[in-house]
Amino acid sequence: MRVISAQEVSGTLAWPALIERLANTFRQGVEAPPRHHHAMHRKDGEATMLIMPAWEQAGYIGMKMVNVFPQNANAGLPAISGLYILCEGQHGTPLACIDGGALTSWRTAAASALAARELSRQSASSLLVVGTGKLAPMLIEAHATVRPINKVRIWGRNPEKSAALAERFRDRFDCESVTDLETAVAEADIISCATLSTEPLIQGKWLQPGSHLDLVGAFRPSMRETDGRCLTRSEVFVDTYAGAKGEAGDLLQAMDEGALQESDLRAELAELLTGTKPGRSSDEAITVFKSVGASLEDLAAAIEVWEAREDKA
Repeated sequence: MRVISAQEVSGTLAWPALIERLANTFRQGVEAPPRHHHAMHRKDGEATMLIMPAWEQAGYIGMKMVNVFPQNANAGLPAISGLYILCEGQHGTPLACIDGGALTSWRTAAASALAARELSRQSASSLLVVGTGKLAPMLIEAHATVRPINKVRIWGRNPEKSAALAERFRDRFDCESVTDLETAVAEADIISCATLSTEPLIQGKWLQPGSHLDLVGAFRPSMRETDGRCLTRSEVFVDTYAGAKGEAGDLLQAMDEGALQESDLRAELAELLTGTKPGRSSDEAITVFKSVGASLEDLAAAIEVWEAREDKA
């Protein structure tokens, strides 16, 4: 069994190929039982363990174990760490143990970009990233793969971090750190949020016609990045119905407030990609994509790492 480090994951994957791998896997489908979600209560705050299995009918088998420690920011460490075990499908023999944090970051950003490819206006050229964690630069890279992004704005609770991130991309984009979130939201074609917030950051009244809101962060019922009006004004899409209805705090809290009903969810990614259900209704519509992550995405990304690595060998 090969051990594949975070550096090898990043050195092997490429956004176009990974995004297309995800698209094909969503179209074809895999077996994906509900993920195990375990809260770990600690003196420094709550952490989360996730266990996510998936397998193809006649192909690979995989399982991810990931730990989410929001308090790691205080120690200068990534919030997400873990590992992925990829096995061959005929006999169940393990093939690789892959760094789970890197795999999660790549597949999460790729799924957001895939959704933006299906839902945002084709001419979308300005991107606002809300959050400055490990995922933020990857969201910039991934969205720029599927849309003609030339203007990037970055907002974070720590202005020094957002300024440093903006500096990294200034040679490629018109890229600036911002402190006025309301104005930045109003001026962006795509808004991508990747935070662990438990209070709304984005207000629905700020969203402009034609914009696309990508909600990556809040992956538990107690978390949210938007107020209810963001959803009442928008056409709402999700990565999977099961994940959205079970863990998407933005949606669940809006439902509790009466701002959203399950029937308001337009489609999950598989339905968009197979053409079973349509995407945005018009260029003036506001679209929202809410993801909490799916084991299908991890399996697809792990296969892409394994096969791309083998091709290079």
